[in-house]
Amino acid sequence: MKRPRPARRALLAALCLIPVAAYAAWQILPPGRDKYATVQVTRGDIESSVTALGTLQPRRYVDVGAQASGQIRKIHVEVGDVVREGQLLVEIDPSTQKAKLDAGRFSIENLKAQLQEQKAQHELAQQKYQRQQNLAAGGATREEDVQTARAELKATQARIDMFQAQIRQAEASLRSDQAELGYTRIYAPMAGTVVALDAREGQTLNAQQQTPLILRIARLSPMTVWAEVSEADIGHVKPGMTAYFTTLSGGHRRWSSTVRQILPVPPKPLDQTSQGGGSPANTSKSGSARVVLYTVLLDVDNADNALMAEMTTQVFFVASQAKDVLTAPLAALQGTATADRQTAQVIAANGEIQSREVRTGISDRLRVQVLEGLSEGDHLLVGPADSNGG
Repeated sequence: MKRPRPARRALLAALCLIPVAAYAAWQILPPGRDKYATVQVTRGDIESSVTALGTLQPRRYVDVGAQASGQIRKIHVEVGDVVREGQLLVEIDPSTQKAKLDAGRFSIENLKAQLQEQKAQHELAQQKYQRQQNLAAGGATREEDVQTARAELKATQARIDMFQAQIRQAEASLRSDQAELGYTRIYAPMAGTVVALDAREGQTLNAQQQTPLILRIARLSPMTVWAEVSEADIGHVKPGMTAYFTTLSGGHRRWSSTVRQILPVPPKPLDQTSQGGGSPANTSKSGSARVVLYTVLLDVDNADNALMAEMTTQVFFVASQAKDVLTAPLAALQGTATADRQTAQVIAANGEIQSREVRTGISDRLRVQVLEGLSEGDHLLVGPADSNGG
């Protein structure tokens, strides 16, 4: 058997010493930051905002109803049709209105005929009265006959006035009947899109009890977001404030807007809606717990018709924002007595922990703007140091 050469023996000895040296070095060198849970200080954009859910509705719309009673003969539009102002929308059977109009005309003709007869009677009464006056001048008649002739003259004149008044009343009624006949043809009061149709051909309408709604026409641009903001956040929302919103169907697209109006009164609870106002769905009450929501209105252009009525939106009211600034997660900072002063535990590359005071700016509830005390790339400890050990 051959003995190992001196060079080979030296190589084997060196290989055996490598694990021992590595173990000794690990015992002597301090641990690195890998044993801690850390997050980094990064640069980016940040904004402080109030969030709310909302619903899209057309800014301008009109409900078209029927002012005449009768059966719907023809509906000329369907939901989704674009109509122009003055376009014929619906025709109601005009038979009843035409008959009423004819009866009014006949009544006026009858009154005019009676008026002519009464004028003739009046003319005869004038002649009798004149004759009695002539006889009275010669002492050839009694005073009683003169008074009777005078009374008959006045009576015939009064009947003339009565028939003239009845004719004027009948003519006014005739104009009303003519207008009601016109109501059997319903025209678009404005240009827009038919977004709802609540009647059918053949349906009978009764306009005497209430105005039946037939359809709704809306302009789909601009649209209005009806956002519901909680009582806790409404104080941070102001008219003119910048806002944006997203929709479920819009993907990552944002629509920008500004606050147009904040309605001063929240919607009423369900047990008070009979007294008027508000949608009961926007206020919940359970025992003593009650969520108060205030309605905030935002308008947005919808030239491409990407927004539709009743869409759900997530709205962000931007209170303040900063671009390309240092930010740190809120979970890595501990608050102090001063609102804009925080404390952070910075982990050096060798694992050393340094406590630093950090001056902060705006926050988006996940991250906060770093104004002083930290640098980009700093590793911040998350949680207690003793809970992150190896």
